[in-house]
Amino acid sequence: MTTRRISLFPLAGALLFPGGHLPLHIFEPRYRALVSDALARDRMIGMIQPVGIGNRPELYEVGCLGRIVDCEALDDGKFNIVLQGVGRFRLVRELEVPTLFRQAEAVVTEEQEDEAALAPAVRAALEQEARRFADHLGYVVDWKAVERLDDVTLVNGIAQVAPFDVASKQSLLEAETLDERVERAMHLMQFYGLTDGDGPATLQ
Repeated sequence: MTTRRISLFPLAGALLFPGGHLPLHIFEPRYRALVSDALARDRMIGMIQPVGIGNRPELYEVGCLGRIVDCEALDDGKFNIVLQGVGRFRLVRELEVPTLFRQAEAVVTEEQEDEAALAPAVRAALEQEARRFADHLGYVVDWKAVERLDDVTLVNGIAQVAPFDVASKQSLLEAETLDERVERAMHLMQFYGLTDGDGPATLQ
């Protein structure tokens, strides 16, 4: 774990998980400034969920640090970027800064594949539940490719792409261990699999 200064992008509904990818169209002046600053420094941006609305809303304590792995600078000053999740972070304190975008001191944890292996039975149960859930939603999945994924990539990939509501995804991001995230993900897939698809479900 390391403590570092992070430039924050509080974007409602846009959650990033370690190892996941998030495409973004950047058009607001403050976030165009954020991307320009990140490109000039370390290419890092801290994705975090706002609590409520407004120009400067409160923030959840946990977000995900992302690295810009692809960037298209448009003629009008806007950007199309893709972030790859590097690791979760927990806010320590927000900083008083002159920049248009918000910055904070945060503790970053990078997940290591060899430190987060699942028990074979847990892995098998997760894959089985993911197959059932994907079939329920009518998703076409290359399961041979899924079987080749390491445990961290599989779990975080499910958390990233599954159509859960924001609160549920935030709960997955806040899980302290991979086993805890697996347990929550399986409960969510079971819960959402019981809905008829006519409206959003929320697991409290």
